[in-house]
Amino acid sequence: MAPRRLLRSPFGRIRRGFKVYTRTGDEGKTSLYNGLRASKTTPTFEALGNTDELNSHIGVARYKCSQIEDLKDLELMISDIQSRLLDVGSHIATPKLSSPDDRIKAMRFDEKHVVQLETWIDQMDEELPELKNFILPGGGEVGSALHVARSVARRTERSVIPIVMQEEADHT
Repeated sequence: MAPRRLLRSPFGRIRRGFKVYTRTGDEGKTSLYNGLRASKTTPTFEALGNTDELNSHIGVARYKCSQIEDLKDLELMISDIQSRLLDVGSHIATPKLSSPDDRIKAMRFDEKHVVQLETWIDQMDEELPELKNFILPGGGEVGSALHVARSVARRTERSVIPIVMQEEADHT
């Protein structure tokens, strides 16, 4: 087998060369982390797709934050949130009822990440004036990107709830 060569991505970073397609003729099916194949239309893959989309929208917001010096702390928080969303996706892709215990343990989502996120929210909330009505989405490029991410996060949450209710994922 020939060694993998390094490719330069369009973003200037060097990455390991690999194919983004499998040519396995998936016929509408794909694999979970536990190796089982399932239809791409299952609630699990709906939740995974929504989580991935949310991470993409948050990535747009993170980029916009990177362009504003005063938002570097927010950019770092968002970067951490993106990493945690990858962890959430791994957890969702490892259904508890059909995965080996070692995989479930490896993909367990640590409650400390939830606590960290809530701490950040509380800190930011202390700096904001009291809300007296709904806010129209907008408020500049960063605010608008975060509003889109917020609405996608709500859809993502709704798509994860059935999986949790079926005890295929933890509530955290």
